Amino acid sequence: MVADARGREVAVCYDVRSQRRMAEGKRVPLFSLGERRVAFRGEEWFVANNATVIGSVVIGNQANIWFGVVIRGDNDLITVGERCNVQDASVLHADPGFPLVLGANVCIGHKVMLHGCTIGAGSLIGMNSVIMNGAVIGRHSIVGSSTLIPLGKRFPDRVLILGAPGKVVREITQDEVDWIQGIADGYVKRARLFQAELRPQPWPDGLKT
Repeated sequence: MVADARGREVAVCYDVRSQRRMAEGKRVPLFSLGERRVAFRGEEWFVANNATVIGSVVIGNQANIWFGVVIRGDNDLITVGERCNVQDASVLHADPGFPLVLGANVCIGHKVMLHGCTIGAGSLIGMNSVIMNGAVIGRHSIVGSSTLIPLGKRFPDRVLILGAPGKVVREITQDEVDWIQGIADGYVKRARLFQAELRPQPWPDGLKT
């Protein structure tokens, strides 16, 4: 057991393959920072080998962290809820007093910037969006691509948010709630595929590297 950023004890369960890579001198995507440690809940999860996860970060069961993602828990706790997907090249960070929380089944699109905010369960954050300290996105909501959510802005459940700064455009339909759940389910399946079948591919014969 180790202490998280708030002094609470959490279990640490590092992937056996990550331990092997460390022993072989290969890149491991998990890093401690002093007493701050990455922690895992449950028994199934995926962290891409070129992601970077540092410090006070809790990753929930069946969560999946994709290529080029940076999650830096050097100031406060970052929680990635169960069955979340954090897609390629997104950045998650927290300032002191502004923990970052992703609820269950949250979908974070490519190149999203999240900073000290709270994203409610079952919500989707579109590509290139930016959400700042203290902002709260309600459950089962959609933040459209390239939306900017300013400091401390709060939004209710089940709404579509667009623009810079982001504003509520309309309520979310049940079909859209189900669509987001389907994305989360699909990423859990995709993570299992990558865990099972992703392998380095040799360069073709005669090709200079």
